[in-house]
Amino acid sequence: MFRSPSPTPPSRPPAASRGPSRVRRPTALVAALATAASLTVPGAAIAAPASVPAPLAGDPRPPVKQPVATGYGGAVSTVDPDASRTALDVLKRGGNAMDAAVAAGATLGVTEPYVSAIGGGGFITYYDAKKRRVYALDGREFAPKRMGQDAFLDPATGKPIPFGEAVTSGLGVGVPGTLAQWDLALRRFGTRDLGTLLRPAIKVADRGFVVDQEFHDQTAVNEARFRDIVPTRKLFLPGGKVPEVGSVFRNPDLAGTYRQLAKRGIGWFYEGGLGREVAGTAAAPPVDPKAARTVRPGLMERGDLAAYRAVMREPTHVPYRGLDVYGMPPSSSGGSTVGEALNILGNFRLDARDPVTALHYYLEASKLAYADRGRYVGDADKVDVPLDELLSPGFARERACLIRPDRAAPAPVAPGSPDGSYEPCVPAGTQTRALAFEGPQTTHLVVADKWGDVVSYTVSIEQFGGSGITVPGRGFLLNNELTDFSFQPPAPGQAPDPNLPGPHKRPRSSMSPTLVLQDGRPRLALGTPGGSTIITTVLQILMNRIDLGMTLPAALTAPRATQRGTPQVYAEQAFIDRYGRELAARGHRLELFPGPPTGVIGAATGLEFLRPGLVQAVAEPTRRGGGSALVVHPVR
Repeated sequence: MFRSPSPTPPSRPPAASRGPSRVRRPTALVAALATAASLTVPGAAIAAPASVPAPLAGDPRPPVKQPVATGYGGAVSTVDPDASRTALDVLKRGGNAMDAAVAAGATLGVTEPYVSAIGGGGFITYYDAKKRRVYALDGREFAPKRMGQDAFLDPATGKPIPFGEAVTSGLGVGVPGTLAQWDLALRRFGTRDLGTLLRPAIKVADRGFVVDQEFHDQTAVNEARFRDIVPTRKLFLPGGKVPEVGSVFRNPDLAGTYRQLAKRGIGWFYEGGLGREVAGTAAAPPVDPKAARTVRPGLMERGDLAAYRAVMREPTHVPYRGLDVYGMPPSSSGGSTVGEALNILGNFRLDARDPVTALHYYLEASKLAYADRGRYVGDADKVDVPLDELLSPGFARERACLIRPDRAAPAPVAPGSPDGSYEPCVPAGTQTRALAFEGPQTTHLVVADKWGDVVSYTVSIEQFGGSGITVPGRGFLLNNELTDFSFQPPAPGQAPDPNLPGPHKRPRSSMSPTLVLQDGRPRLALGTPGGSTIITTVLQILMNRIDLGMTLPAALTAPRATQRGTPQVYAEQAFIDRYGRELAARGHRLELFPGPPTGVIGAATGLEFLRPGLVQAVAEPTRRGGGSALVVHPVR
């Protein structure tokens, strides 16, 4: 078997003394030989691209994006050059992977404000090289105390309110978790204080960044609703217009907010004045009196922010083809659904010489796992999630027996019974609940340091632009994550829904920050945005890399399809062109993924540890404008 032991790690810097903060709170291949062959990277794959010059001090021009970088001393991949350079600088100055991830996250709050902000939340999986252990850090937003299961029902009709009205509202705003998660992450694993790590983001917010096509398009998509929210219009439509490509966008309000956070600590957000402003903004959104839009008030109060906790959780773990795959546990459904699908796929031989059959099994395994996700997964702090059984080999065998090699099962399929007593099969083609909507607008970053620590971090405010509501004078948007809840309780006699709203309950998520270990050492780190397509994108990349023998850049670039228990398989056009006819012959109904953006599924980032100390960072070359992969010491 191919083995990749890490070199003896350099000595670590001592944990830095923390700046002002709130009071601290308590807080798992084909055969093994085939795996080795499939994970061997040809020498050509580690050739480094030309070095990318850093911008001059004060120059807002972004460095050129590069999708692949290979080298030593640490690595990062994000969707944004400023964020990647921020992380790289932290690594070069002796910070560790968690320090760099937090600094990059703060910078993304400036340059990717419609998907990443302190008004949102996220999930982190972290490998601690010293302890050789994986941790999961839950910074998912939770619902206000006053939110009940009928919160999204119109009292006049008893029916769910229109989805658009739930998105652009205070009602959809969850208590933000990002700052509490950063605080927890730095206290447990960091070596720098938050104030220090906010400095690069403050500089970017002050000097501005050059508007690219992606930022322009995201703003244009939101223009109508942004105009109706006074502080949002003022910030994101300067001069009343969508920022032009090539113009410089500055956010002095956010720079000021970051400065105050550096000085006062996150207690200012959760227990102080900024928290009052956040709760007040969600409760009474600052809508233009002339606007015709219905913007519903929210239920958040100051006490909800004070009650919020980011939480350390036990990651999910499944063995797969001689590797150990770790993911995020509930309230994320990422770890459980990726894990269950991998367990199902482990019952089949997937051959690179027959990619159509491999893709057929991938789509069918996804279909089954999504049925179980919808029936059983919610916030495990509030509902009983049978996680161990969902990830058990016996349950996977029972589900795998439903898959025919030559024919797709009618979708949706019925959920299984993860009860510990497994029969050969249950009937397919039974109706299950409809796929709940999840906004596909999120972002993901991965970081590794010279000591071997690894961070896989997915952060979100849900939709492009979240709720559309900016906290006045503070420079950031509030999330609409509570629209991930189911809007309507099931009818009498139907199975219970684990994802109904409830007081201080976290809505189910698909975010899937994933770490893959081999012999106890990191092998892969990856994740992606994409709402409920996150799970299938991560799963397809893992299959591409592990089973089909692609390099990580090829695995990430390959055309995608997503099967989430729907009658259709939604796919990118290149996937339809390449595989559509043969998959259709097996009963799959392929249609172009509707987006947004149309025909584009995800925007992944990943790392692969090629040999001791040598890391390959990978970003998208084209999806969502491409990403930025960097390493501390590139291979020349």
